[in-house]
Amino acid sequence: MKIWVDADACPVVVKEILCKAAERTKTPCYFVANRYTKLPGSEYLHSVVVEKGFDIADHRIVNDCAAKDLVITSDIPLASEVIDKKARALNPRGELYTPDNIRQRLNMRDFMDTMRASGEQTGKTAAYSQKDKQAFANQLDRILAQK
Repeated sequence: MKIWVDADACPVVVKEILCKAAERTKTPCYFVANRYTKLPGSEYLHSVVVEKGFDIADHRIVNDCAAKDLVITSDIPLASEVIDKKARALNPRGELYTPDNIRQRLNMRDFMDTMRASGEQTGKTAAYSQKDKQAFANQLDRILAQK
């Protein structure tokens, strides 16, 4: 199993959790972004730099991930694509995307995009909290224990 991180929008605290977990469990972890991601020295941590452009990092993750890999992303279309490849997708708030819930998430995302495009104010995303951090760490530990 490998961990793939959509690193452009990943919270710093999640990166820290992932670095420690990858080292502890000896799991290769790839941080994919359009710029270098500074990481602690470890044979398990890798910064993958892709060209700048819309969804280039997402395409790289989809192309390189395999069944049973874990992808960390809050990008719902990316999560859907990796689930189609039989990989797992976990968002930074600890929510595991599954074949059972991803279609609903995609539909809600599309609905909210339509609302914003029509000028509707849809509100802001809540700040990342200690509860989010704990939920992410717990879910990550459960997944890594299964590898």
